Amino acid sequence: MSAIAGIVLAGGGSSRFGSDKLLARYHGSSLLHRAIERVGEVSDDVVVVMSPAAADPAMPPGARVVRDSSEGEGPLAGLHAGLLAAVRSDLAVVVGGDMPDLQPQVLRSMVLALHDGPGDAAALATADGPSPLPIVLRTWPAADAVHTLLHAGRRRLGDVLDVLDTVVIDETTWTAMDPDRRSLFDVDEPSDLER
Repeated sequence: MSAIAGIVLAGGGSSRFGSDKLLARYHGSSLLHRAIERVGEVSDDVVVVMSPAAADPAMPPGARVVRDSSEGEGPLAGLHAGLLAAVRSDLAVVVGGDMPDLQPQVLRSMVLALHDGPGDAAALATADGPSPLPIVLRTWPAADAVHTLLHAGRRRLGDVLDVLDTVVIDETTWTAMDPDRRSLFDVDEPSDLER
């Protein structure tokens, strides 16, 4: 199988959380470290994308930090920085730094769906449409698409799925591996840590 990068988007401001949520403890580790560990189970290289002003956190072995090129440009700009840092990989598994319960089996199924078939992106189906995270992307086509979107003034992460040929894994398939839907769980507020 071709080289796979993990991209952890960790550049948000944690405004709803009230403090740096990525440092919050969850099942004995920080949210960020749990997301890194989970994506590291399915990738060869883990890139953590942080804002230019963020302090350098301690990183687990095998993870490296890259910075957004500018502050406050949103997750699509962070994705672009991550993709450019992952150019030696054919595929990139993209997750949020606030997603501590990602299920490696689900991530592997997304990688296989893209590796074995056509398309430049793979996403999980939900009642609201394809989820913007986690996603798997073909690195170069996605980097080009994100660059074009940014120049058009678009900033939503889900915009990339609108312009790439996306393989959507139906809910029945992925929830058979993740019945509690933990692969979509993210932390926005302190109360989410209890869920």
